[in-house]
Amino acid sequence: MRNMLLVGWLLLPIGAWAFHEGPGQDLTALETSDAVLVAAHAAAADGDWQAAIRHYEDALGKLPASFDEGAGRAVFQRVRLELNKARMQASQLPTAREELATLVEQMEEEKDGDPRLLAEARQELARSQFYTTWLMRLEGVAREEWEPEIEAARQNWRLLAEQAGDEQVAATHRQDLEAAIRLSRIEIEDLQGLPLPSE
Repeated sequence: MRNMLLVGWLLLPIGAWAFHEGPGQDLTALETSDAVLVAAHAAAADGDWQAAIRHYEDALGKLPASFDEGAGRAVFQRVRLELNKARMQASQLPTAREELATLVEQMEEEKDGDPRLLAEARQELARSQFYTTWLMRLEGVAREEWEPEIEAARQNWRLLAEQAGDEQVAATHRQDLEAAIRLSRIEIEDLQGLPLPSE
């Protein structure tokens, strides 16, 4: 019995070292990324979008690599979504639009993903497509180029309205859908007289 206690006591530092090098690294990374995320949320709440982008990008780099594949995937996806919301506010619409399209595509392929997070990502993608269309029209881009963009926004909002479990949420998506239809039909002269849309 005494020998077993002695061996157990001697193996304790090895076990602590193994934990530190394995799961302990993930815990350390989580603590670090949590502090950065708090700063990112604070910057976004203050409207400092450039700082929010920096912090969200930093947090993505600090999250454990296993989060992009395992149980923490929803956290990783949430941070990517918030990063691209900040990008949209910071006049980085093309980058945000591309990243949101990729994010939604990846989330659609998951069988066990969070449907609410997917709906939120799809909503942001539709908004980015709507704003992209608005800007393309103001820049005089040909209809053949901007029409697929607004059609994609319409399809996203229609799907969101159909899948919404709450009537109030569905009504909001239907209003967005109607705005997309109006944007596709409005004359350029009337569009130029309208203020740019904002969040």
